[in-house]
Formats: sequence, structure tokens, C-alpha cells
Amino acid sequence: MDRYGNQEYWNRLFLSALPLPKTQIKEWIKSYAAPYKELMAYYKCAMMEVETKFRVLNEELSLEYDRNPIETIKTRLKSVESIGDKLTALNVPITVNSIEQNLHDVAGVRVICGFPSDIYTLADAFLKQDDITLIEKKDYIANPKPNGYRSLHLIVEIPIFLHDEKRPMKVEVQFRTISMDWWASLEHKIRYKKDIKVSTEITEELRECAESAAMLDNKMEQIQKKIGKIR
Repeated sequence: MDRYGNQEYWNRLFLSALPLPKTQIKEWIKSYAAPYKELMAYYKCAMMEVETKFRVLNEELSLEYDRNPIETIKTRLKSVESIGDKLTALNVPITVNSIEQNLHDVAGVRVICGFPSDIYTLADAFLKQDDITLIEKKDYIANPKPNGYRSLHLIVEIPIFLHDEKRPMKVEVQFRTISMDWWASLEHKIRYKKDIKVSTEITEELRECAESAAMLDNKMEQIQKKIGKIR
């Protein structure tokens, strides 16, 4: 028996739900899967810890910059359906332990900044904190995806402090500028409409929009730096 109770029983019970429709699986988990609920609560705590760290950094850096480098902070917890789909795609067991071992993006925090340089300043300050462990870093700003997507992705491990233990949890942190976030959100809505196949022409137009957004980011940052020199 592990920390989640009788693991063999949990495995059988979870696997027995797989033939059910997704809506019923979701209801089943809500009703019977206390270990799953517990794990999701831990991920929520980890997101709160990360969000608090960025709010503190935002206040501190605002004194230096005379402005807040963070525009918005968003959090999201991966849905039951997304977790199940990803575990299935990875061909790994569909268990609570498997979620922790194989998925690094169940908990997500997105930090929206004004300028590209703010992203790297915040990321560096965040990673210097001694309770943050970097697991993986992907810089899609320096090296955009072929479709034009830009963002800085970090997978980090952060401890959460429960009433009887300190527990490390993984969180994905995404950094974007306002224009990067705007483009990514609209691109997703356009590309993933049901029963519609996006043509090569539209794909190229979306990539060109991403390039234009990046140019706008750089131009706005140049203007900001000029204003800073005038003061």
C-alpha cells in the first residue's frame, strides 16, 4: 500500500472506467477518485506558490523600472480529458502515480509581460530563487516554432508546505508578451475549429502574423528604451 492507498485496487478501478464516455469518466473521478483529487489539490497549491513569487517580483522590479513588468498572470490545471489523452498517447499507465511521473505540465502558470526583455529578467530572477529547481527550458522566442509560435517555457519543481510534510511539485511556466499571447490564443482558435482543415496558405498567413507581432514587440521595446533615456 502506497501513499494513495491500495494501488492495485486503484489501478483496476481506474482502468475499468476507460470504456466509458469522457463525460462519465469525469463524473467517476469526481465521485470516487480521492487520490486524484488530492493530487490536483497539490498542483493547485504549487501554482499558488509560483504565482505569489511572480507577484512579489513584479512589485520589486516595479521600483527599478518605474513600471510593472508583468501585465497578467494566468493559471490553469490540465483537465481530466487532457490528462487521460496524454497518458494514453505516451502509452503509460493511467494511474495517479503515473500522472506525477510522466506529466510535467499538469499545473501551468502563464506570465504575460510588456516587453521581451521583461521575460528574461523575470525568468532569471525566478530561477535564482533557492527553492526553485529547473527541470527543462525551451526558448521559443530565440527559436520560434515553424508555425511562428513564440514563448519561453520552463518546467520547474517547487516545494509546497503541507501540514505534515514538504512536497516537491512540478509546474510549467510560460512567458509571453501581450502580442505573443494574443497571436497564440487566436491561432489556436483558428487552427483547432472542429471539422475544418487549415490550408497551407492560411498556415503561412498565420506565421506571417507572428513575424509581424514579433517586429511590433521589438519596435515597442526600442521606443520604451528611448523614453527611458530621456528621463
